Amino acid sequence: MKFIKDFNTGDRIADIYLCKHIQVATTKNGKNYYSVTLQDKTGTVDAKVWEPNSEGIDDFSDLDYIDVYGEVTSFNGALQVNIKRARLCHEGEYDQSMYLPVSEKNNDEMFKELLTLIDSVKNVHLKKLLNLFFREDEEFIRAFRNSSAAKSVHHAFIGGLLEHTLSVTKLCNYFASSYPALNRDLLITAAVCHDIGKIKEISLFPTNDYTDEGQFLGHIVMGSEMVAEKARLIEGFPVLLKQELQHCILAHHGKFEYGSPKMPAIIEAMALHLADNTDAKMETFTEILKNTNEIGWLGYNRLMESNLFDTRVES
Repeated sequence: MKFIKDFNTGDRIADIYLCKHIQVATTKNGKNYYSVTLQDKTGTVDAKVWEPNSEGIDDFSDLDYIDVYGEVTSFNGALQVNIKRARLCHEGEYDQSMYLPVSEKNNDEMFKELLTLIDSVKNVHLKKLLNLFFREDEEFIRAFRNSSAAKSVHHAFIGGLLEHTLSVTKLCNYFASSYPALNRDLLITAAVCHDIGKIKEISLFPTNDYTDEGQFLGHIVMGSEMVAEKARLIEGFPVLLKQELQHCILAHHGKFEYGSPKMPAIIEAMALHLADNTDAKMETFTEILKNTNEIGWLGYNRLMESNLFDTRVES
C-alpha cells in the first residue's frame, strides 16, 4: 500500500483508502463534482471526482472504504488526487489499523505512567478527584485513552490525548521540582485534567471531528465543568481549591486570543500554560519534520510563523 505521506506529484495510485468526507460541489460552469478527503494512518489528502456519473465510480459516503485508482496532482501548492475510478469496498477487504493514525507509544505503558504520577499526589481531595476520573469511571477512561488531542496540528491520532497529557504532566512535575513556589499537588492535578474536555469536544476516530457541544462550548469550558461535577461528589472538597483547579484549566491556553477564557492568575496556571504550549509546539514541529520529504530549508510554516530548517540534513 502506498501511504499518503509518501505521495508525490505524478504518482499513480491503486489502493484502498478511507473516505473521511465527501460532498457534492459545483464548478464555475455549473458542473457537479465530488470533493473528497482520503485518509490512511499517515494523514489525509484532498481528492476530486470530476466525472461522478461516469462508469467506474461507485456510490460511496463518509467513512466508507474505497478502492481508488487515480493520479496525484498539485493544486495551489498542495497535493490533490484526481480520482478516475472508485469502488466501494466491503468488510474483510481492509485492515482498519492501516487507516487510523495511532500513537507510536504503547498506550498501556503511558496510562500506567500517568497513574503513577496520580498516585504521587498527596492531597486527599485532589487524589480522590483524579481517581474518580482515571480509576473509577470506565467510560471516561475508555474515551480518554482512545481520543486524539486535536482534530489536526498536534497529537491528532488515537492515543494522542493520553500522550499529550502525560508529556504535559511530566513537564509540570519537573517544574514543581525546580520552583518551590509551586503547589505540586495542584499543578499535577491540573496537568492531568487540563484537556479532559476533549473527550467531549472531538469525536473518536474515524470521525475525529468537532461535536456540537465542542463547537458551542469548547474543551476548556467543558473540562472545567467536568472537574466541578466530580468535586461535588467529594465530601468537604475545599471551595478555594476547586476554584484554583478550575482556573488552571480555564487559563491553560495563556492568552485570550488563543481561546483562554482567563489569563493565568496563579503560578500553577502559568506553569501549566508553559508546559502545554511547550509540548504542543514541540510535537507540531516533530510532525512537520516527520511528514516532509524535503531536506534543508522547508519554507515558511504558518503554525510556526517562521521559515523552517531541518537540521538532520545529510553531511
